[in-house]
Amino acid sequence: MNPAAGFAALAAVCAATVLIGVYGLRISRTTGDFYVASRTVPPWWNASAIGGEYLSAASFLGVAGLILVSGLQGLWFPLGYTAGYLMLLLFVAAPLRRSGAYTIPDFAAARLDSRPARLVTSAVVVVVGWLYIVPQLHGAALTVRITTGLPAWTGAGVVVLVVVCSVVAGGMRSITFVQAFQFWLKLTALAVPLFFILLLLGTESRPITGGGAVFLPEAGSGVPVYGTVSLLVALLFGTLGLPHVLVRFYTNPNGPAARRTTFIVLGLLSVFYLFPVVYGVLGRLYTPDLAAAGQADAAVLLLPGRLIGGAAGDLLTALVTAGAFAAFLSTTSGLVVSLAGVISQDLFRGSVKGFRRAAVLSALVPLAVALSTDSLALAGSVGTVFAFTASTICPLLLLGIWWRGLTDAGAIAGMLAGAVLSGGAVLLAAAFGPALGPIRQLLEQPAAWSVPAAFVVTIGVSRATPSRRPASVSRVMARLHTPERL
Repeated sequence: MNPAAGFAALAAVCAATVLIGVYGLRISRTTGDFYVASRTVPPWWNASAIGGEYLSAASFLGVAGLILVSGLQGLWFPLGYTAGYLMLLLFVAAPLRRSGAYTIPDFAAARLDSRPARLVTSAVVVVVGWLYIVPQLHGAALTVRITTGLPAWTGAGVVVLVVVCSVVAGGMRSITFVQAFQFWLKLTALAVPLFFILLLLGTESRPITGGGAVFLPEAGSGVPVYGTVSLLVALLFGTLGLPHVLVRFYTNPNGPAARRTTFIVLGLLSVFYLFPVVYGVLGRLYTPDLAAAGQADAAVLLLPGRLIGGAAGDLLTALVTAGAFAAFLSTTSGLVVSLAGVISQDLFRGSVKGFRRAAVLSALVPLAVALSTDSLALAGSVGTVFAFTASTICPLLLLGIWWRGLTDAGAIAGMLAGAVLSGGAVLLAAAFGPALGPIRQLLEQPAAWSVPAAFVVTIGVSRATPSRRPASVSRVMARLHTPERL
């Protein structure tokens, strides 16, 4: 790709993001504007913004890379990501909006009437957010290195700089405009080049270098049943606990609007994920060398240039590059906004100035981690974050919404148990690798056992501490489950 086209694409996306963020500053005045956009975002707009922040580096680049490498097994990621939103629609969206909270720790404090439960929830939310930001910065580093030739750290630094400027300018109100724009940019950036690629392949013959078995695994490899089940558990339950997604439901006017938003998101995700899947299939057919070279995540970026070439290929690659960078910016923006809301309320008294300080802190810590670590397979690393989230925040939300027997001691014990089990398992797998033998897969993908264990601990400790059930539980549960019109 011509580096000039890459520079132009990155500059255009960054400039558009900053300009839209500055526009948001004109209408962001109150604390409610900065934290939850004053709870006035309509469903279609909010759904586009959720699509913008949810479709991260793992979705834009990682899904195609996984399909290029593993074929059929890579399809579980888009299926799990989308099905997780169905879980969100059924069990969480409307009650969470009715809670009236600004953040997940706010919900924990209101539901459990406990300062310790709030602090533990805040710590877990911050860890989840930081872990999720790191893969976005790795994806930005990969994109900048491939498309412009600049050092990899430049991509991560630019993302953090642009995100901090946008979030500090107008908070949630500003980021809502940015993320809605970036969702449609990402969809266009995948759809338009793919249209021309398929048109070209339909009019001229291209030699297939990847063989004919596009999806099937190698003979005798079998289907990794445990890994598939554990992945689906992580994706289905992890979606329920993503802080940057949940905070968007606080911006809806009411519970029915939150449900409509989730229903629209399901449609948007279903359409979007068709495109990375096709890119992955084309990658297996025409660029299998990327897997051997360890560049599977770059398939979406490199396919237009490989198959079309010339000036047209450069232009289409520039469009894909713009979409990829929009993915990093929008997801990181959502995470920084959600973390800033949590940190500012616990450390900076919830003021607008405190929100801005917290936003800077929320972005700089993962930047330091990303610069000091190597990039892993994007979808795989995000899957690990989902497993951690499913083992910590998900039990708190589901039991807090649907079971009046939850106590603060149970919630704290469950979150700590889930964090230790899932986080400790992944760290052990990374430290000892092949030496672990047959238990390695159990540790690399712990969700299948760490999520049930977290639920069991939460329920068991809650039943053992009935005296700690808050006196306000009946009032809070009625608020969560009573439609607004009543």
